[in-house]
Amino acid sequence: MSTSFTLHQLLQRDCIELLDFPLSKLLLMNDNQYPWFVLVPKVEGIKDTYQLDWSEQQQLLNESSMLSEVLMQLFNGDKMNVAALGNVCPQLHIHHIVRFSNDKAWPKPIWGEYPMQPYSDAELAVLKEKLMPALKTVLAQL
Repeated sequence: MSTSFTLHQLLQRDCIELLDFPLSKLLLMNDNQYPWFVLVPKVEGIKDTYQLDWSEQQQLLNESSMLSEVLMQLFNGDKMNVAALGNVCPQLHIHHIVRFSNDKAWPKPIWGEYPMQPYSDAELAVLKEKLMPALKTVLAQL
């Protein structure tokens, strides 16, 4: 893991930093339409998962799987979408989006369907109150 890690400017602009896992930074996409989280491995210059060394790949999979499980338990979603595209933001980042059969974009992908709607301070506080205790418990297991 790089000691000189810098979060890409697009992720800085569009996300809220929540906490650090052993390998990755956990972000919340600032869009209140979906429970939408992003894991960013804190390794400089990486665009794709295969560029991580083997132990980092394993750690990323562990972090992603544990995050997915916690999010599905907390939000009771119908489907967990996990994707790493990187066509717009080249820094490796993995989206974790809890989907519901009644969300406004279902069953389509959420990208480009609707403009982002930022969280209000009150919405963000409620979300963090729900989320952070569970994430801190998971963090202790990683």
